[in-house]
Amino acid sequence: MKSSVYDSSIIELPKVHNVAGNITAINNGEGIVPFEVKRLYYLYDIPGGESRGAHAHKKLEQLIIAASGSFDITLDDGLTRRTFQLSRPYYGLYMPAGLWRELNNFSSGAICLVMASAKYSKKDYLRSYDSFLNYKKV
Repeated sequence: MKSSVYDSSIIELPKVHNVAGNITAINNGEGIVPFEVKRLYYLYDIPGGESRGAHAHKKLEQLIIAASGSFDITLDDGLTRRTFQLSRPYYGLYMPAGLWRELNNFSSGAICLVMASAKYSKKDYLRSYDSFLNYKKV
């Protein structure tokens, strides 16, 4: 897998401002998300100081959004590490397949919303860093 941390990018999502509150809508096929969304899930009630993630995917692409609060995502391609902070619900981090990722520094009440290119598949996961490095052939 040739993806690098530099293939990841922050995507500004559309925001419709209203005095009664803002809305962001994302539809498949409109070019905002660089893949068709097949699964949506979110992480919440994460205790302070806890980390999530610590795995990679062989084929799955993701768009990760801080729907509420903030957190950091550190991506690793086997050679380079890059950290992004997400703290606005109208920005998402696009993650191609083949990157190790760790989520940490969750603020109180943070909600991590994830749009994924495929349904859950246990076979797609690389759960140990050594397996990831072997997969990347680093």
